[in-house]
Parts: sequence; structure tokens; C-alpha cells
Amino acid sequence: MPDTTSAPATTLPALPVLPSPSAQAERLIELGVHRIAGLSAAELRALAASAEAPADGGVLLAVHPDRAPASALAPLLRREDKAGFVVTDMADVDHFAPLDTVALPDTPLYLLTGVDRGDRMADWSPDEALPALTAEARTPLLLTEGIHWVLQQPAVLERNHCFMTIGSRLRKADGRLDARTPALWISNGTGRDGRERRNAPKVGWCWAGNRHTWLGFASATDRRTVQPDQGRPRG
Repeated sequence: MPDTTSAPATTLPALPVLPSPSAQAERLIELGVHRIAGLSAAELRALAASAEAPADGGVLLAVHPDRAPASALAPLLRREDKAGFVVTDMADVDHFAPLDTVALPDTPLYLLTGVDRGDRMADWSPDEALPALTAEARTPLLLTEGIHWVLQQPAVLERNHCFMTIGSRLRKADGRLDARTPALWISNGTGRDGRERRNAPKVGWCWAGNRHTWLGFASATDRRTVQPDQGRPRG
């Protein structure tokens, strides 16, 4: 991994605090994510009500990727009134699945604790970052989880400080991992993106062995189950 002992310290503005799970649920309902997931608004509210944030910090609500895939979530992203999109050479985006080391709760909705953008790992490659996160007992975010984070807090995606979601990888027919690793950043409106997409949120990919100074590695401390029978529908 890169030697960061001599790197100059950079102070970044603190990321906004995540809203309560109930407020996050309302945001997902506003965007229609509950319909994508096959849930009613009342069901989503009930699930969120049973998952209020612990005293030690906020949590991020995430819909299981089997119910709300990246291709359905990406267009809901917004920046400067520009809709999010998936790059044209990632038509297989929904086939990017959790790494074998990433265990997802078997529930429609679950929680992530201690979400971090991983700015300190900027200019690391995915191949370097993954073992470092594992050694710190942190779990890399899935692509869908990263999209959920930006849906709730668009400010976490900013120029020169975007992030990769290396918990999602595509496995080839022979069992090897595809070298592409998914990421979220902001389009410059060049190439196949099209000028009309300049400044739009973008789901793309980078090679697993390449470094990028403007991409951190999003991770969390844990994933927690939300039991569907713990809350009661409200309204």
C-alpha cells in the first residue's frame, strides 16, 4: 500500500450527520424507492421506526440490492438538477455482487453503521485498500449502499473527493474477479457521458490495480438486520 507517512495533512469539511432512519425512510418514499423494492410506504416506515439510530452515532438505511439494484437507483441521484447515470460500458452493473467476505442481512432493509468516505485512502488502488480495510475490521460499501448514501446526503459526493465501492465485484464464469471496481463520482461531461451530463452524479468503474487521487474507499463498521415485525405501520 502507499507510504503515507510524509503526505501533507489535508483538512476537509466534516461530512453532514445522517438524518434519523425515519427521515431517511421518508426520503426513499419521496423518491419511489419503496415501489422499486416492492414495499408499501407503510411497510418502509414501520421498518425504519424499528431502527432508530443508536446513541453512538447515525446509521444509513439501505434496501437489499436484490430488491433495489444499482441500475434502478442511479437515475434517482441528483446534482445541480442533473440526474445520475451509469456509464455506457457498465451495462452489466447489476451483476456486480457482494464479495464473499461481505455478509448482507437477509431482510428487505438493513442498517450500516460508521459510514466513512475513506478520503485518507485517496491515491490507493482497490487492491491495496481492501486488505487495509479488512485489517481495520471495516467492511467496504457495496455500490447500492454508496448510492443510498448519496441519495440521503448529496454533499458526500464532491469534486476531488468522491469514492469507490469495492464491496461489489463482478465474478467471471471461471470464478476470477473482473478487474473493474465500481465507484461514484461527478461527470465532466466528456466522451460518451455527453456534454449535457456535465456535473451529473455518475456510476462508473476503475481498474482494481489503478490509483486515483480523487477517489477514497467508502466503508462501514457493520451491517445490522432490521426485523420487519418490530415496528407498526404509521399512516
